[in-house]
Amino acid sequence: MKSLNNAIAGQAVLAGSTSDHDLERMLLIRQYELSVLGLFSSGHVTGTTHTCMGQEYIPVALNPFIEEEDFVISNHRGHGHYIARYGDAQGLLAEVMGKQGAVCNGIGGSQHIRRDRFISTGVQAEGIAVGTGIAWSYKYKQQDNLVFVYIGDGTFGRGCVYESLNFAGIWNLPMVIVVENNGIAISTQQSYSMSGSIEGRVRGFDLDYLCIRSKAVNEIREQTGDAIHRVRKESKPLVIEFITDRVASHSKGDDTRSADELERVRENYWYNQMKASDKARVEKLEEGVRNQMQTLQELVIHREGAEWADYETRKNK
Repeated sequence: MKSLNNAIAGQAVLAGSTSDHDLERMLLIRQYELSVLGLFSSGHVTGTTHTCMGQEYIPVALNPFIEEEDFVISNHRGHGHYIARYGDAQGLLAEVMGKQGAVCNGIGGSQHIRRDRFISTGVQAEGIAVGTGIAWSYKYKQQDNLVFVYIGDGTFGRGCVYESLNFAGIWNLPMVIVVENNGIAISTQQSYSMSGSIEGRVRGFDLDYLCIRSKAVNEIREQTGDAIHRVRKESKPLVIEFITDRVASHSKGDDTRSADELERVRENYWYNQMKASDKARVEKLEEGVRNQMQTLQELVIHREGAEWADYETRKNK
């Protein structure tokens, strides 16, 4: 009974902490991912994709702290990071489908996106290395900007992470490193691949560290706001570890988790929890988002394919 009461209380906090605007953006990210998976199944998209279902709330919660001149570096599971910043589901969908109007004219696909001060990469740990370089340039030029780098727990198996943390710590670089710890790397549970903890590794470089377990947007902002402001003011790197869940498979169908584990993940999914406590509001906003994505999907499907030469021409202007 106690655990049930705690769960109900948590659902109420989650719903009460999320504005319509934030919830709509989270639902847009979720519906975008569902649309992409559906398009793969129907043969309209080739290659691969990695959805962020379960983690949609993280970039939405952090987005108000990201200023226009700040740099965001994403990873292979980065659709939500892009949509949270730009709201551009149409351009990203066109990119994944290789259609005209794509963010990078179909060159980047699902994993390699570039727009303004946003890039994503499918190469593990490449983002944190590039982000460290950008942060160093910001500090060298005395620019009042931050670099936000998103990595996953599995990326801590790459030596480049530790080189970057070491360099960032030595030079006190203006970086916010966001670790989306969903506890599983492809199909390997963290307990089989990591000795110790992410906090322990981060503390070893004398970096500031926060651990966030909440999925309530406003609560997350309250817990992280002062620390992020301190990075901007004092230029000392911060690592924020989010304890979260990956609801969908690693890519499109490669999920080896047990039925019991998947059930636990679904019970913890912010979407299911919010529907349990605030069903009418969620369904109303979700209907609008679903209609929006259906319209965008039909629009993009019937476009001509993107021409790479157009991108080269625009880039060189």
